[in-house]
Amino acid sequence: MGGWRRRALSWLFRRPRAQVWALLAPGGFWLVLFFLAPILIVLVYSVMPRGIYGGVEPGFTLEHYARFFDPLYLDVLQRTFLWSLACTLICLLIGYPVAYVVARSRRWRNLLLLLIVVPFWTSFLVRTFALIFLMRDTGLINDWLLRLGLIPKPLTILYTPTAVMVGLVYGFLPFMILPIYASLEKLDFSLLEAAEVLGARPWSRFQQVTFPLSMPGVVAGCLLVFIPALGSFLTPDLLGGAKQMMIGNLVQNQFTAARNWPFGSAASLIVMLLVLLAVSLYLRLQEREGSRLQ
Repeated sequence: MGGWRRRALSWLFRRPRAQVWALLAPGGFWLVLFFLAPILIVLVYSVMPRGIYGGVEPGFTLEHYARFFDPLYLDVLQRTFLWSLACTLICLLIGYPVAYVVARSRRWRNLLLLLIVVPFWTSFLVRTFALIFLMRDTGLINDWLLRLGLIPKPLTILYTPTAVMVGLVYGFLPFMILPIYASLEKLDFSLLEAAEVLGARPWSRFQQVTFPLSMPGVVAGCLLVFIPALGSFLTPDLLGGAKQMMIGNLVQNQFTAARNWPFGSAASLIVMLLVLLAVSLYLRLQEREGSRLQ
């Protein structure tokens, strides 16, 4: 057995291409089994007729794709994209200053990074229920506002678009901070000192030096926030109720309560295609803007 193993290793070392395939095989097998195969199953389900009692029946149809372009579902799609864009923008506006402070801090850097990642130590479901206790009519926010005399009666925060946006930003903010921090941490701050010596004002230094050099982290953070926000269904379901539906809730309902697997599959694939197109266009514009600045 040992001789066979030595011969196999010797054969691999003599063939660089075989080494590459041997290294790619485990990851490739995992992706095929748990990524490509499920997508193919969803694709097949999306063009099959719906069963009488749920599931699918043999046949071929494109009615599920046509049904998705009903104004009712297009409104859900529009709401999802707008909320995901708003969530990404808010996370960028909040996360960039935080990442900058963490990158510039030396004494408190490790503590600040720890505070950023601490929420990941708790279940996302538990954190969402904590937000419910904060924002409900008898929650901590309304209780303090009433005690301070700032409001005459409890505010309706829960089950509103505001509650959904707060939940999305709270859940995805670390995914914006960490990539931007990684870019800013590598930034040579002597460039900012040189720009200051040359007479550049703080806003000019940020606009012409800091922000362009941190753009890889900004792009990565925007993608890490925007794409998961598109598919989010737990946050709008718990914080928004039935009136604040996103595309993730629509797909979930089709596979569970409605038992309409073909339409849920078609909706999933359409959203996936739209996300791929949007991300490709965004990266293409960023690449063109980077080459223009060079």
